[in-house]
Amino acid sequence: MPPLIEVRDLRFQYEDGTRALQGVNFRLQPGETVALLGANGSGKTTFVLHLNGLLSGQGSIAVCGMAVEPRNYAAIRRKIGLVFQDSDSQLFMPTVIEDVAFGPLNHGLSPHDAIHRATAALERVGMPAAADKAPYHLSAGEKKRVAIAGILAMDPEILVLDEPTTSLDPIGQRALSELLANLPQAKILVTHDIPFARAICTRAVFFQNGTIAAEGSVEELVIRFGWDFAVEQTKSSL
Repeated sequence: MPPLIEVRDLRFQYEDGTRALQGVNFRLQPGETVALLGANGSGKTTFVLHLNGLLSGQGSIAVCGMAVEPRNYAAIRRKIGLVFQDSDSQLFMPTVIEDVAFGPLNHGLSPHDAIHRATAALERVGMPAAADKAPYHLSAGEKKRVAIAGILAMDPEILVLDEPTTSLDPIGQRALSELLANLPQAKILVTHDIPFARAICTRAVFFQNGTIAAEGSVEELVIRFGWDFAVEQTKSSL
């Protein structure tokens, strides 16, 4: 079975000279949930921003058989749903239903069909009662669910979530874990939350100095690299 994502020798350097990625090779197979682990600054977020063309470096990336290049960006962004760390950066409409319907409307669906998609997506994440609420009235966990609903309304094949448990309490983290585990899409999770990664990830890769230093199960990488990288990320996010 061909991979959903195939990355070969990806390299990227920021304008200040920082070499963020130095020859990354990666594959995502259908049905996988892969954790991207590693300390802050190791290249994880820079890597995922390349997958739908938000950043562009050297090397090759294919998503669902399409090269990640400007002529394919629109189609690729329908295949990959990116959920940012800060849900507020994705929620900007007056009501939840308008927020979730925004993507389908923007891609040409009629208002009726977009609302139908949005309603179904809110049902999927357990938030139908919030449809008419203002997003800023929601809790952090509810905002995360609505942000995911906005992505699901686009019917993507792949979900990419950057630090999805940030700002969530333990109850919210468990609820998010259960939600993601029940979604059929392949997933990439940038995270330093090891218990969360253990709960839902089928595989993990460890980023170090802009490269993938190792891959295996979450437990294998924790044993190999210890907990220092998780502690470092947690401290630097405070």
